[in-house]
Amino acid sequence: MMRTLWLVLLTLLLTGCGYNTFQTTDEQIKASWAEVLNQYQRRADLIPNLVNTVKGYAAQEKDVLLGVTEARARVGGIQASPELINDPEAFAKFQAAQGQLTSALSRLLVVSENYPQLKSDQNFRDLQAQLEGTENRVTVARNRYIKAVQEYNVAVRSFPSNLTAMIFSYTVKPSFTVENEQAISHAPTVDFNAPSPAPAAK
Repeated sequence: MMRTLWLVLLTLLLTGCGYNTFQTTDEQIKASWAEVLNQYQRRADLIPNLVNTVKGYAAQEKDVLLGVTEARARVGGIQASPELINDPEAFAKFQAAQGQLTSALSRLLVVSENYPQLKSDQNFRDLQAQLEGTENRVTVARNRYIKAVQEYNVAVRSFPSNLTAMIFSYTVKPSFTVENEQAISHAPTVDFNAPSPAPAAK
């Protein structure tokens, strides 16, 4: 009887102290994080074709091409497991690597402006459009993750749910920093309104 009473009291305590909120928000974070990774992978998958296309017209831009390739390799070298979102240091390395890849892609697209034949190549234009669409989806997915983490972290810090957090070892989860958000939220510019010469024969 006494054990049953304690179970009832414990259930009421957990219900009123944010336990269910932690379950819900934790699942939202996992789902949002999975989508972030999915969109980043879409971007990474575009890069080899993009680099090869640029190389066909601007092989002399070795530093820029190498920069994109190396940035992609650094991103691929990070094990983006679900546990990463519980490790602030690993998360910081992940977002830094993604930020470097964004910068490298931006430099690549800036360089492409110097090569009219490259700009008029249909394959390159298709890849640009896919990259722009992917960057937009990255932004949306990342924002959803940020909101999910914010809701979870507020519960971790707020009374009385913070008591439940201490009991079950729920801790604050890392999110994208302001500096990173400013750098990474600017997708590489794709200007389809810029005049391009007629396609030239390869």
